[in-house]
Amino acid sequence: MLKPKTQIEFKVADLSLAESGRHQIRLAENEMPGLMALRQEFAASQPLKGARIAGSLHMTVQTAVLIETLVALGAQVRWASCNIFSTQDEAAAAVAVGPTGTTAQPSGVPVFAWKGETLPEYWWATSRIFDWSTEAEAEGLDYTGPNMILDDGGDATLLVHKGREFELAGSVPPTGADDSEEYGVILELLRDSLKESKDRFTKIAKDIIGVTEETTTGVHRLYEFFKRGELLFPAINVNDAVTKTKFDNKYGIRHSLPDGLNRATDVLIGGKTVWVGGYGDVGKGAVEAMAGQGARVIVSEIDPICALQAVMDGYQVAKLETVLEEVDIFVTATGNTRVITPEHVMKMKNYAVIANIGHFDDEIDMLGIGKIAGVSKIEIKPQVHEWVLPNGRSVLILSEGRLMNLGNATGHPSFVMSTSFSNQVLAQIELFTNIDAYPLGVHFIPKYLDEKVARLHLAPLGVELTELTGEQARYIGVPATGPFKVDHYRY
Repeated sequence: MLKPKTQIEFKVADLSLAESGRHQIRLAENEMPGLMALRQEFAASQPLKGARIAGSLHMTVQTAVLIETLVALGAQVRWASCNIFSTQDEAAAAVAVGPTGTTAQPSGVPVFAWKGETLPEYWWATSRIFDWSTEAEAEGLDYTGPNMILDDGGDATLLVHKGREFELAGSVPPTGADDSEEYGVILELLRDSLKESKDRFTKIAKDIIGVTEETTTGVHRLYEFFKRGELLFPAINVNDAVTKTKFDNKYGIRHSLPDGLNRATDVLIGGKTVWVGGYGDVGKGAVEAMAGQGARVIVSEIDPICALQAVMDGYQVAKLETVLEEVDIFVTATGNTRVITPEHVMKMKNYAVIANIGHFDDEIDMLGIGKIAGVSKIEIKPQVHEWVLPNGRSVLILSEGRLMNLGNATGHPSFVMSTSFSNQVLAQIELFTNIDAYPLGVHFIPKYLDEKVARLHLAPLGVELTELTGEQARYIGVPATGPFKVDHYRY
């Protein structure tokens, strides 16, 4: 027997921002044709009915359109941000209130996100997306948590895996001297969880059908879990869909990196020397943006193929140490750790700007910089800090070394996020309704769905797509309506 629905759980900065957020969501919907087309296509069939999705992804206006698309297709959703600085508070408030709710009686989605979370608050919020007891009680059903995860960076997936691992071991290991502050917070949260329940995450893991992962860093985590034989459920790698990685990662960064730099510093980019660490898809977008602003761009790379691409595209490729003292703006885009170290910082120009557009804060060694003897930190404005060095010089570090395009700005534009999030919706439908096609492992989104996402975004840009004749299709050996490329084709 269904019980009357109680007021939803949520924690946001300010519920009174919901009206502003709703206006912005309405405008974003106009710029997100893929998601709106999927709502229209699947509204009647409700392919996600019965799906309980735990979402961990930047709580922006564009993400609000994604969340409400999942709900429109039948899903129940709980949501947290995947970054302590990336939440747009008006978007979080609007999602909690919902399209038809009020601030006095919110009727939207349980969301736990606000800009400027502490690490303990962030991991508390992440843990809340796994507690579905209120929903289970209201429905008169017996379940513990979600049956699907939609992840960005892999934190939600990590929490389930580590929680189950330590429950099976019977204890959480002590925090080590070499553990990061964040990992120490995770361990403390799991210690508290283990005191309350000996099998909470074990039960949660058992119910999860699969996860769809948004970004490079999270995909790396999934492959590592699988390689070690630890992956608990199938995963779809959304990041490497062509309509994600070649669009969000490149064209999105091309838009949002200069936006973040301008909002944070008001420093003229033209004429400056900009160093970009990494020439993958994100790095390519960063380099193109900086060069387009008139900067002289230098690239560092570990991969000889990417290095050759960069030099053939006209950019100097050098080790960071070689060019360190001539660079005005540093941008990390590697997905790696300790790319910029305290030793590097001590040799930088006065008021050099340091920014990261990789997913985590590991790329800039913030812990090490904070331990420089005699260093001091001044907040210029939110997410912009001057670090005064003992040598008399200063550097500006944006967003505490975390994603600056979301910490100092509002991230990628709606249209490019529509391509990424359309992939997420289709991947969620694919896993939830066709799980037998996805054994334990990390899978790519099917090519025909990748092409479908692209098609959904052509007409709004005035594109006329040429159609193959039957003869032409037979000649190159593809169906006249696609897919047009083999799976290993490199776009």
